[in-house]
Formats: sequence, C-alpha cells, structure tokens
Amino acid sequence: MSDTIIKASGFGKQYGGQFAVQGLDLEVRRGELYGLIGPDGAGKSSLMKAVAGVLSYEQGQLEVFGQLLDSERHAEAIKGRIGLMPQGLGQNLYGDLSIEENVDFFARLRLVPREEAAARKEQLLAITRLAAFRHRPMKQLSGGMKQKLGLVCTLIHAPQLIILDEPTTGVDPVSRRDFWAILATLIAGQGLTALVSTAYMDEASRFTRMSLLHQGSKLAEGSPAQILQRVPGCIVQCRVQPQLSAMQRLAARWPQCEAMGPEIRLFVPEPDQPAARQQVVDVLQGLECQQLDVLDAELEDVFVAMLGGKQTGTTAPDTMAAPAAPGSASQELAIEAKGLVKRFGDFVAVGDVSFQVRQGEIFGLLGANGAGKTTAIKMLTGILPPSSGSGRVAGADMKQAGALIKSRIGYMSQAFSLYLDLSVVENIRLYAGIYGLDRKARDVRLQWILDMAGLHGHENDLAAALPMGLRQRLALGCALVHQPRVLFLDEPTSGVDPLGRRAFWDILFRLSRQDGVAMLVTTHYMSEAEHCDHLALMFAGRVVADASPQQMKQQVLAEAGQLYRVYADNAAALVSPLQAAGFANVSPYGSALHVLTPDVDRLQQVLRGLGVARPPQARPIAMEDVFVQRVSQLEAQSHATGSAA
Repeated sequence: MSDTIIKASGFGKQYGGQFAVQGLDLEVRRGELYGLIGPDGAGKSSLMKAVAGVLSYEQGQLEVFGQLLDSERHAEAIKGRIGLMPQGLGQNLYGDLSIEENVDFFARLRLVPREEAAARKEQLLAITRLAAFRHRPMKQLSGGMKQKLGLVCTLIHAPQLIILDEPTTGVDPVSRRDFWAILATLIAGQGLTALVSTAYMDEASRFTRMSLLHQGSKLAEGSPAQILQRVPGCIVQCRVQPQLSAMQRLAARWPQCEAMGPEIRLFVPEPDQPAARQQVVDVLQGLECQQLDVLDAELEDVFVAMLGGKQTGTTAPDTMAAPAAPGSASQELAIEAKGLVKRFGDFVAVGDVSFQVRQGEIFGLLGANGAGKTTAIKMLTGILPPSSGSGRVAGADMKQAGALIKSRIGYMSQAFSLYLDLSVVENIRLYAGIYGLDRKARDVRLQWILDMAGLHGHENDLAAALPMGLRQRLALGCALVHQPRVLFLDEPTSGVDPLGRRAFWDILFRLSRQDGVAMLVTTHYMSEAEHCDHLALMFAGRVVADASPQQMKQQVLAEAGQLYRVYADNAAALVSPLQAAGFANVSPYGSALHVLTPDVDRLQQVLRGLGVARPPQARPIAMEDVFVQRVSQLEAQSHATGSAA
C-alpha cells in the first residue's frame, strides 16, 4: 500500500480565465497532519475542494488514494474515504437540529450502519466532551462547540482523510487549543491523515509538514523547523520614546516593524542575536530606549519576510480621521461603562460590567465565545438597551442620546459591515450618505479611504469579490467616512491572513497615535491583544481582569511561575502525565508544550522520568498563555461550583 495519500503534479485551477492555483506540486503522506498556509486568494480552498472531489480543475494531475481525479466518476469513487469540513463556523451543520440530531443525520447521509453509527457517535461525543450537551440545538452553541460538532460530523463515517478548511477561525484561544488537542488524539489513535488550512500562524507549528502558498504558487514546503531555517533572523522588541519617531527610523531600515501597544516589534534578518541587538541600538541613537529584548523568530515572521516584508498596497494618508493633537492616550474619557447588565429572560448575557477607554487609547475586550463582549458593545453603541447600568460614549449618555452616539462613532460589526452586492465606491458613497456628508466632503473622504485601504484599482469591484483583508480595510474605511473620534471594532480581522492583519493594525496604530481616535476592539488573535494599550478580560458576562497587557502578564507570572517551553517528539502525549504530576498549567503549543511553574528543577526531573532529555527553555510569556491560564482557571472554578451546587 502506498504511503502517498495526496499527490498534485502541476495542479492548476482557473476561474473565468484567472488562475487561482497554477503549477502546484504537493505530496501528503499517510498519517501526516499537513498544513496549507497562505494569504487570502493563495489558492488553499480551491486545492482542498479539488482534493475532496467537489471541484474540477484545468491543469496538471491530482491523485487521491492513488486514484486520478480526472472525471466525476473517479471523484465519486474516493468520496466515501474523505471527510470535508468547509470554512466558516457551523457551515456544514443545521442550526435547528440538536448536537445528537446533527450527528445522526450525517451518519444516515453517509450510510453508516445504525449500530456502528451509535457506537462511533458515543466515542466521538466523549472525546470532544459534547456528550453532556447532546440535546442542545446547534444554533445555541459557542463557536468552539460548533467546530467540535463539525469535526464529529466529519468523522462519523470513519474517513481515512479529513480536509479541514480554517477550522478554528473565529474560535477563542482556549477552544482552539482544545480543538487541536482533540485532533491530535484522533490522528494518533485512528491513523488519520489530515489536510488543514489556517489563518492563525501560531497554529502552523502544529503541522508535521506544510506548504506556504502565495498567489496560487508554493513559496516553501517542509516541517516547521525547516521553514524557520529559510529566512534566518530574530525578533527585537523594544520600548522607546518617542514611539512614533522610533517607528519611523526602524521601519525605514526593516520593513517588518509593528507597534505592540507601547512597544515596537521588528524582524531583523540577522541570526546572531547580539549583532541584531547592536544594529537596532545604533539606529535608535539619540532616542530614549527604556527596554530592549531579543527573541527567536516565529513562523509568521519568516512567512512575512519571504513575501518581502509588508506587501500591503496601503499608503499613509496625512489626514487619518478627525483632527487631533498627536500623541498617545489623553485623560479625556471616550467610553465609560458603569455596571452594565443585559438579561434575555432568565439568561444574564452581561452582568455588572464597568471599564473606561481614554481618547487615543486602543482598548481590547477579550473573552471566550459567549463571554458577552458583543452584547456589551451593542449596549454602548445604542443597538441594545441595557437592563441596568449606564454609560457614556463620545461625550453622550448611551441611554438618552442613541442617535447622537451613532453619529459620533464608527462601528465595524462581527457579522455585517458591508453590502457585498455593491462595489467598493458604492459602499463608500452609501455610508457617506447615511452619515450626511455633502458631495464635496464625500469625494474627499472617498479618496482618503482608497489611499488608506490600498483599494486603488478595485474601485468598481464588488465587495463580495475582494480578498478578506481588503474587504475588512474597506469596512474600516466606511466606519471612518464621517471622521469619528471613537471606533468600535468587533473581531475586525477574523479570517484575515497575517499580511492583512498587520496592514490593518498599522492603520489602527496611526489612527490612535497621530489622530487621537479611541478604539474598543474585540479579537480572538492573542497576538493582536499585544497591540492594545489596555485590556479587559470578560468571563461569563463579567470583567474578571482589567489592566495593561504587561500588567496581566506580570500577574500570571507572580501567581503561576515562569513560562517554559518543552520540546519532545510526543509533546501532546505528555500533557496528562505532567498534569497528574501536579503541573496544572500545561498546554500544547505546536509541536511543543507550554508549562507555567515556579519549580523548574522538579519539572526537569519529571520530564527525565518521562524520557525527555532536553531541558525546558524559559520563554517570555505571551498574551495567549495569559488568556488560556486565566480562562482555564475560571472554567475550572465554575465547574467546581456547579458540581458543589
């Protein structure tokens, strides 16, 4: 039996004369967790649909299980051995059916014998911890639970190959780590082969091998370690005053340069860390450098470097939004929430939430799916009336001045921000009309948005036809068309590739620092939380932490100890033994583990007993580690309270 499950030779897919993928060679072996990484429009979904036998192709050859997919009949011959999970939360599920009814439906659809289906259903519901919720309708599930149910329905007929198109997009970090742990268990236990795409570059380190795709071609292929070797370099993270001047100097020398709250993070293509440090110190001569750390590069840094740094197509217009004095956050309050509560019948979606956002500040509202973030935003923006509590936004009382607030703020919602059947220019003109701009002001702002979002050449394209990154920048432009002083962004970069996210956050940074625009942002990308000046963490409808990213990190380090990365061939299999040995804060991180502990000597001793000779490496703690530790701790307390009750 051949070890090759998928083989593409010169593969090409064309849409209306335009190649989405061209000349692609790729091979996936039995038992691999193979990743497809790339920006929007790289060709990932086209390749995956062709492999699943649901999309024809025009160029080259594609073999799956040794079967050449050159006709519909041949494609049908292999579909029973494949499970496909399409992109989008719950896209392959039925909202009005319960968890169990969805699974039963897919079992019947796949002609699985009744007894076999029943046994497999119980096994998969147990692994995914969905058994206790089997009667809950799909539409009432959190994003993480929807994706786990989608995985169960994909696996119910025991496929040998599963194809997962961005399975964790829009899912919070705890649920994402849970999803990957479950997938790793299933692949190891059932001998599955998996072809997976992701928009989260931190997830790329989980793959056995992967291909980096760009504009339909393969940039590189190999294991995560091999890809990291392709562009040697390191990360320099520094805190310098004044920040804007430092950014301008560093970005002129190194294109991969981004603001992370009060800090600056840049990729220096110099593998020798002391030499990289000295290069940065030399460029910053004369400025006040308060802190400078040199770190290992991550896969996202290498991927962006391979694309030549920031290839975003955006420019930096002089007039960003409403005129304001340059600088960071002022003392003026832009948003103030006091004891906000929202009940839907007996269900408390938001309970006693209070926080403040200052003018010119980037404020992050974090939380797992269902924590109440979107509901809190809808109350502050006047979309939903609060059950109790009060708030002020842009100088107006949220209860009494809803129309005034809406005229003073910009809002990018999670679900709807654009009219997809209108062109770029038509969307901008529509929003300008909604906000009452006259023709002259509208034309000035239209040009500004085209410059800011890098949309020149796309003016007459339908919004639906734009890549996700461009679409989100257009939505941001429409939210800014009337020059608001306060901006609400609800998961604005969900599903956007790394290049698009970096371009988006570069715009937000300039809006904040140059023009004093206040922003409230929700996000599931914990690397984006690092960009915020201040954070509030919500859990079960309440704010459970309110501090800067650095303060949150210090609190976790003080409580749980130093962060260590553990490298091992069987890292995922070590989670349970380490937890049994008393290490509560351990979680998979790619092909390694992250462990928070005050006792590294004991950790090393336990690891030796488990056959791991390589010593754990101390690492700077990241916001994802903070989020996972805090939310996991709160979930454990909640379950313990519920059990006691």
